[in-house]
Amino acid sequence: MLTPAQCAVLFDNDGVIVDTAEGHFQSFAALGEEEGYTITREQFAGLFGRHNRDIFPILLGHPLPEEDIARLADRKEALFRELVTGRITALPGVLTLLPALKAAGFHVAMGTSTPRANVDLILGALGLAACFDAIVSAEDVTRGKPDPQVFLLGADRLGMPPAHCVVVEDAVAGVQAAKAGGMKALAVTTNHPREALAQADRVVDSLAEVGPEDFLVLLADEQRPS
Repeated sequence: MLTPAQCAVLFDNDGVIVDTAEGHFQSFAALGEEEGYTITREQFAGLFGRHNRDIFPILLGHPLPEEDIARLADRKEALFRELVTGRITALPGVLTLLPALKAAGFHVAMGTSTPRANVDLILGALGLAACFDAIVSAEDVTRGKPDPQVFLLGADRLGMPPAHCVVVEDAVAGVQAAKAGGMKALAVTTNHPREALAQADRVVDSLAEVGPEDFLVLLADEQRPS
């Protein structure tokens, strides 16, 4: 079995560290009032976890120049930060699991489609910034999930091979990205039912259900000879 020092855990942010779904929906809706588009909760559920550069052409119904996507994304994320400031709380298990992983010797990173300003706001509010050895955010990647770029870059920054990594995700696209990158996936049912996350190697309802040893077990399965 691998030791913790040989392993990495890569966390998504939204829906894993914090449940920001409502804040993101409200910020997309508020921007829609300014820009003349509408978004339903059903649409949002299907888009949650994807990169803004993929979301805005869908919402507006046509391709957009990169500068227009950047303008819309900057405004939407500013609205999001206004909405959630002072209301940030960690999801169950997070405040225990992250320090436990670090204490056990795991390498820990974040791989998220959210902008770095959002990540800094959230981790700062929760006092968790020191738990992460590397952070890969929207600004660092050119392809959104389910492409594995964000997790592969995170593994690279940690100096860890993908086969030694477990991704913690709540979105279907995130689980697909983890598997496409050759990593194990642990899924949390924050925003999707268990059946939607069936591609994951393990599905839990809360991170309070898992500890450092569970990640070693997941990776031990990968190391067994066929």
